[in-house]
Amino acid sequence: ISLSYSFSVPAGPTPSSSRFQVDLVAEAAGAADKTLASGDKDAPAPEGSEPAAGGEEAKGRFRVVNFVDPSGASPPEAVPAEGFQNGDTVMSEGSLHSSTGGQHHYHYDTHTNTYYLRTFGHNTIDAVPNIDFYRQTAAPLGDKLIRPTLSELHDELDKVSKLMALTRMLARARTAVFFTLCADHSLSVSFCLQEPFEDGFANGDELTPAEEAAAKEASEPKGAVKFGWIKGVLVRCMLNIWGVMLFIRMSWIVGQAGIVLSCVIVLMATVVTTITGLSTSAIATNGFVRGGGAYYLISRSLGPEFGGSIGLIFAFANAVAVAMYVVGFAETVVELLASVDCIMTDEINDIRIVGTITVILLLGISVAGMEWEAKAQIFLLVVLITAIFNYFIGSFIPLQSKESQGFFGYDSGIMMENMGPDFRGTESFFSVFAIFFPAATGILAGANISGDLSDPQLAIPRGTLLAILITGIVYLGVAISTGSCIVRDATGNDNDTHSAQIMANCTDAACKFGYDFSSCKSGNGLYNCRYGLQNDFQVMSIVSGFGPIITAGIFSATLSSALASLVSAPKVFQALCKDNIYPGLEMFAKGYGKNNEPLRGYILTFCIALAFILIAELNVIAPIISNFFLASYALINFSVFHASLANSPGWRPSFKYYNMWVSLAGAVLCCVVMFVINWWAALMTNVIVMGLYIYVSYKKPDVNWGSSTQALTYHQALTHSLHLSSVEDHIKNFRPQCLVMTGYPNSRPALLHLVHAFTKNVGLMICGHVRTVKLSNDQTRYQRWLMKNETKAFYTPVFAEDIREGTQYLLQAAGLGRLRPNTLVIGFKNDWKDGDMMNVETYIQMIHDAFDYQYGTVVLRLKEGLDVSHISEQGVHTHSNTFVPNDMILLPTHPHTHAKTLPWQTTNLISLSHIGFLIKQKSPQTLNVADQRLLDASQLFKRKQGKGTVDVWWLFDDGGLTLLIPYLLTNKKKWNDCKIRVFIGGKINRIDHDRRAMATLLSKFRIDFSDINVLGDINTKPKKENVTAFEEMIEPYRLKEDDMEQDTAEALKASEPWRITDNELELYRAKTNRQIRLNELLKEHSSTANLIVMSMPLARKGAVSSALYMSWLETLSKDLPPLLLVRGNHQSVLTFYS
Repeated sequence: ISLSYSFSVPAGPTPSSSRFQVDLVAEAAGAADKTLASGDKDAPAPEGSEPAAGGEEAKGRFRVVNFVDPSGASPPEAVPAEGFQNGDTVMSEGSLHSSTGGQHHYHYDTHTNTYYLRTFGHNTIDAVPNIDFYRQTAAPLGDKLIRPTLSELHDELDKVSKLMALTRMLARARTAVFFTLCADHSLSVSFCLQEPFEDGFANGDELTPAEEAAAKEASEPKGAVKFGWIKGVLVRCMLNIWGVMLFIRMSWIVGQAGIVLSCVIVLMATVVTTITGLSTSAIATNGFVRGGGAYYLISRSLGPEFGGSIGLIFAFANAVAVAMYVVGFAETVVELLASVDCIMTDEINDIRIVGTITVILLLGISVAGMEWEAKAQIFLLVVLITAIFNYFIGSFIPLQSKESQGFFGYDSGIMMENMGPDFRGTESFFSVFAIFFPAATGILAGANISGDLSDPQLAIPRGTLLAILITGIVYLGVAISTGSCIVRDATGNDNDTHSAQIMANCTDAACKFGYDFSSCKSGNGLYNCRYGLQNDFQVMSIVSGFGPIITAGIFSATLSSALASLVSAPKVFQALCKDNIYPGLEMFAKGYGKNNEPLRGYILTFCIALAFILIAELNVIAPIISNFFLASYALINFSVFHASLANSPGWRPSFKYYNMWVSLAGAVLCCVVMFVINWWAALMTNVIVMGLYIYVSYKKPDVNWGSSTQALTYHQALTHSLHLSSVEDHIKNFRPQCLVMTGYPNSRPALLHLVHAFTKNVGLMICGHVRTVKLSNDQTRYQRWLMKNETKAFYTPVFAEDIREGTQYLLQAAGLGRLRPNTLVIGFKNDWKDGDMMNVETYIQMIHDAFDYQYGTVVLRLKEGLDVSHISEQGVHTHSNTFVPNDMILLPTHPHTHAKTLPWQTTNLISLSHIGFLIKQKSPQTLNVADQRLLDASQLFKRKQGKGTVDVWWLFDDGGLTLLIPYLLTNKKKWNDCKIRVFIGGKINRIDHDRRAMATLLSKFRIDFSDINVLGDINTKPKKENVTAFEEMIEPYRLKEDDMEQDTAEALKASEPWRITDNELELYRAKTNRQIRLNELLKEHSSTANLIVMSMPLARKGAVSSALYMSWLETLSKDLPPLLLVRGNHQSVLTFYS
């Protein structure tokens, strides 16, 4: 598999093509520098530039400023410079162009611009504030500009700076390469849908799936239909809120609850929707709003977990709502057909037939485009408003023919009679409220098409709140009107009048109009009246001036709501699929046409709606849908409270009329209303939301939307860290908080895995990395690598002159407050005999520094070694004899690309982290036996440890760290099959006593152990051959001061402080023999252990040379299973007190 790109660097930039007209990039241009510095815009391009390639070779290539334009088109400098000079900052086109993303990055060229000279009095490459600097990489509404970096303004103008500028350009070019290959179908669709690079994009310009989709949308043909706040939000919300409930249920609610409680019900619902509208407005004005409605608002506020769960059920609820409204329309049509005896088959099948035809017509309107759908909504609104006016006009025109049906016109007696409640049957205030509230669940109809609004930040607050106000007033007006002119019960019989003789016994409001409707009322509280508020759902048709207009209004209300839901569901679902939160749904993210219509989503919504229409009975499902809407409202309100509580500087909504506590009250109200409407449906909704939340949390989608959850997490972490710092440490709460000198986190996997095994969920782990060259901006990349590998650690690089200086920095400054390391963990220096002994001096001094700073110290030795970075900077073991770097992306060969070697390419394996490029790779590397063993050993602690032992050689009391670490290890799942064996030193005649004393101590510490071994022969002299081997090992490192002059010896010792003097060798002969003897005992007792944890010998600083101390550690730990040398800071970390 190979991939290569033709890439050429001209000898020098042309005047307008350089990013900044200064020496930073143009220095290599030679004589051209002077031309650039003088601002000579007419200077010719330097000779030697490779001409632009065209034709087949150009396909799949990218364009970078000062690089070859692959399209062969005229470069930006072909345009006269005067065309750009407008008295403002000059823009020169640069960076990359993607054939799929439609992305254009521009760089400010301020050097030749007189605006800066006039403003600041001197020329500068600094840029003034501009909105285009703050756009996202895939900004759909404008081109992103890239301001000068701090390095470009601050660094010296030398070759290093040129290389940095070049590297930065290359890093940006990675994006262009990726999207160009996808556009040319060089890569599979599934690969192109993934994140282009494991470590993200350069400079933080990382594209989320939504931003990639936005980039694709930007390349679509222009002329997309965008709606203002009236047509886009106000009309849709009003149509959705004025549902069928207005005409066929409002009068019944007044009959049951009375005028006062009906107004209370309307006001309660309006309070909930108003608070939600205020919260929606706050979120919508806190930044640019894309398509997705409630899903977008919640996901960008609370994160993908809540957003993903609500987005799915909200889209589903809208799809089923289509069926609800269509079935309501079909039932009305079938009733009309039945009244004229035109039933086709039977009532249920007729509803299915009419409903199917209706939803097909609605689908056709939706697929035709948003413009047609908007026109249909306007027409339906006109019909609906006409029907409302028709009712109010009719209510002022009482007719004698309507009196027998309970309509007498406005009358104070009727109003007073209907003022109080008259709940009948099983109805109550809350049951009636539950019936009405679904009418108020249309407030997000406008927000759901946020992607089709010309200015969502203006349209959503204005349209939503005004719609709530207007519809609330109309509902209150209808409640008061119907309760003031219609009685609760009427027979419809014109003969139900009464004589003057019995008028004194009549108390109903209808009596003064000469009617007595008591004939339909039985004495036991049962009613069989056909008309009146309580009995006739079509009473508003009777009151209206022209009855068929009310029927048309019912049709308009149902069809408009169905149409709005049919549009909302695919839009929300498309936004959800673009973010790739749920795998397998990417196909529904694709949009078509100038409005990016989700045609696939329309088809899916149609299928769901049709399935429920065919059921033709939605009384059980309706409460669930209302609860789904309420769950969305609750989370929108909670989002505002949560964001305000987090107190993030990024929470700056331009809509100021909100309050965090009011939003919290709104969230609680929504939850209460859910249970009032239907408790089992509320429970089901909560279970579904939590199930989806847990699923998304488990999957951990790789998105970063700056949610309030992140902000609150930071706020809580900061608060708790400060609180923790105010509390004194206690032995019971001691945790090993390790500074692990891993270098790059993936350079020493065994060290990383072992320390993570006993610090995971227990203590802090910081991966320290000392770099002697200038830091590159890859800290985020390696932190992400740790997270992706489920390693709970922090990566902290520092820049220093040498590794000891850097380690000192980390020992003093790593961590925060009480969250700072107390234990230094390093790998054993296996190659100490092969390199410069000054490196050994540095290594040993690091250990001394740790003790000086009161750190515990841990050294891990594997006989195979720890460092795998010499094989590749980043690598994964793919199979037995093959090693492929995991930051290389292997791509199929493009048929039209030709290999060219980059100037700095020396091998076929070049890391993307170094140059940000895709380089061809001919074949995987084949490893030698030693490297293969090293790789196998590097994964040793990642595997489940079988039954075995962890041998603890607790020879010296260091406070208990030597015992605590193996205890924590064996509590982990991968190590819980291992038993702890304890080895201690003792005397031959006190073995039993020492064993019992240690057993008592361990039991008090509540640490399980399988065996205690007392080493009575620890002071026995080592074998002669081992002593000889030790002397041979240290021979090259001895000073041998007795064989030279004193001055010469002192000078040599000063220049090579690691050398072993004869005096110290003799002084520490006993300690040397002890290390040799301990190695013999280790081989005898622990050669089969899974891990050996042993007290590390100490060397007095200034008395024991580095070479001698290193020789002790080498002799003690050689030819053994994995060995941890541990020495605490001699402060107790274990206690047996409660």
